[in-house]
Amino acid sequence: MTTPGRGLHGHVLDTLGPAITAGEYPPGSVLRTDELAQGFDVSRSVMREAVRVLESMHLVESRRRVGVTVRPRSEWNVYDPQVIRWRLAGADRPHQLRSLTVLRSAVEPVAAGLAAQYATAEQCAELTECALGMVANSRGHRLEQYLFHDVAFHRVILDASGNEMFARLGDVVAEVLTGRTHHEVMFEDPDPAAVTLHVRLAEAIRAGDADGAERLTREITAGALQELDILAP
Repeated sequence: MTTPGRGLHGHVLDTLGPAITAGEYPPGSVLRTDELAQGFDVSRSVMREAVRVLESMHLVESRRRVGVTVRPRSEWNVYDPQVIRWRLAGADRPHQLRSLTVLRSAVEPVAAGLAAQYATAEQCAELTECALGMVANSRGHRLEQYLFHDVAFHRVILDASGNEMFARLGDVVAEVLTGRTHHEVMFEDPDPAAVTLHVRLAEAIRAGDADGAERLTREITAGALQELDILAP
């Protein structure tokens, strides 16, 4: 059952957002707030709140006497985790996964090299713990448990880089990893070679081996792209 207020506008977003990102409302489409409110059976104030959220993502813009216009894809905030989630749920999933994985390939190796230089003892310990968690859940179709540790592992690396711009990409990487799992763009059990690479990466960062950390991360992201070639061509 939908709860009033925030729950209602959330319900509108969960329907309208994916429809826009899937192209059901092409760029330039004009949406009337009153008509949308009637269609969703919500008040105009709830509809306006939902539109404000979509505006913050640069998916739409509101103009007086015109209505709510869908913006070109080139203007969308493609780094917004919710936009990523919606796009991964649609037909654009293979392209979106590949685009995001290429982004990871460019950013994460550099972040790992920096993490090897700047990670604290606590962050090194957390990386080791996450890597061991990945190992422990890499068999027996325990993908959700594996995902938990995988997301945490990559967040620590981005944070430990000491670069606030890299750190802000933690949510983006989390959505990529989550999307691969929830949309079954992974094997039933993670690739053992990839699991081993994560363990070795944690060790390289703890040892302060920046070159090794960068190289191992490139191997991890290259493996992720190869999986996409097979599972989401």
